[in-house]
Amino acid sequence: MTKVEKKGRVLIVDDDQALVETLSEGLIDLEFDVTGVSSSKRALALLDDDYDVVVTDLRMPQLDGIGILAASRRAAPERPVIVMTAYSAVDSAVASMKQGAHHYITKPFRVDELALFLARAIEEYRLRREARALRRAVRDSSALANVIGDAPAMRDLRDLVRRLADADATVLITGETGTGKGLVARALHAEGSRARAPFVTVNCAALPENLLESELFGHTKGAFTGAAHDRRGLLAEAEGGTVFLDEIGELAPALQAKLLDVLERRVVRSLGSDTERAIDVRVVTATHRDLAARVKAGTFRGDLLFRLDVVRLEIPALRHRTTDLPQLAEHFLARAKAKHARSPVATFAPDAMEAMARYAWPGNVRELEHVIERAVLLNTSSQITASDLPRTLTGELQAPYVFSGDVLPLEAMQQRYAAWALEQLGGRRMATAEALDIDPKTLARLLSTPQKPEKPE
Repeated sequence: MTKVEKKGRVLIVDDDQALVETLSEGLIDLEFDVTGVSSSKRALALLDDDYDVVVTDLRMPQLDGIGILAASRRAAPERPVIVMTAYSAVDSAVASMKQGAHHYITKPFRVDELALFLARAIEEYRLRREARALRRAVRDSSALANVIGDAPAMRDLRDLVRRLADADATVLITGETGTGKGLVARALHAEGSRARAPFVTVNCAALPENLLESELFGHTKGAFTGAAHDRRGLLAEAEGGTVFLDEIGELAPALQAKLLDVLERRVVRSLGSDTERAIDVRVVTATHRDLAARVKAGTFRGDLLFRLDVVRLEIPALRHRTTDLPQLAEHFLARAKAKHARSPVATFAPDAMEAMARYAWPGNVRELEHVIERAVLLNTSSQITASDLPRTLTGELQAPYVFSGDVLPLEAMQQRYAAWALEQLGGRRMATAEALDIDPKTLARLLSTPQKPEKPE
């Protein structure tokens, strides 16, 4: 015999035992899973169970319906509670709605009428639980679960992220390019109390100073040419959440002063505005630069560094935690397989793992991810072998350069080297600028300047 799936678990509380039995029997006939009690004290002991909805009488001795409502909300804050009341106590039932009751129903009523309210309440409750589970899954997929590694430094890093997640202190994340500074910043946000508010990322090296100022602080209509309407700015857009300022070491001096004022007074003033707006945001920054050295060189404000470096999270380079490489490789293989489902790749050959273990990984975890995705995308067999990896990784050398007697100008060599570096890093200009230790505008100039033809002898 096929088992009938119940519509939901219901707890009924009323000091009238006959009513409890009548409602229970009627709802069971309608395929609900029902527990009925005539003692409010007995009900308190059951509220920690996994009921989908509680139905309680409003007026009872010992503990009334408002008390049952409060206890249910403590045990399961989102669980709906339906209040039963006599017509003469409707005002009290309405008051219970203000305290969190899902609905009220006046006596006398038919069982099928109550069943209708129950079905709606249970559907809403389950949808809320599913949405919460989905939010948790999304949070886990993009937060601390992706900060992978069992090396002591990585375990300490995850522990610090958990401890700092609910704090409002500014955090400075340091580490080489490609170590995962943005991932750690997202984990700080997602693990904390600000997780439901916006997480806004600003790359301080990606925009020229005037545009970055407008992006961060906003502007009023007519503040500059092209400002056709008001803009709040990303600091204000992140209200209640987190602003992640990546590559903070590239911030222009004038903007450093404005950011310092935001951190000290927690207000922003849009370009062209005479008024200030209070903001509630957490500021997390990251850099691969030595900011202390930049302070000594006069290119970064010491007082701003003091404000940013309240707590520092240092991410180790991949070459300093090679024991994590197999775990990271398997993680990126699974991710690449999910992205390129038609690829036959299923595992790594031993020679591929050996080659990856010998490599220094100057691009760190980001480079490892791109190497594995490339192999998954291009490979036609079930295993990634050493021959499927880039020649720069396996140590294979191209044909040696033979000096022809010609000497290129230094600028031409810089242009060629910049173009070569861009190719090695998969066309990613920001990563190339970071690897060459130049700003993006300098890289753009080198890549856009046509090479002059060599003069004939």
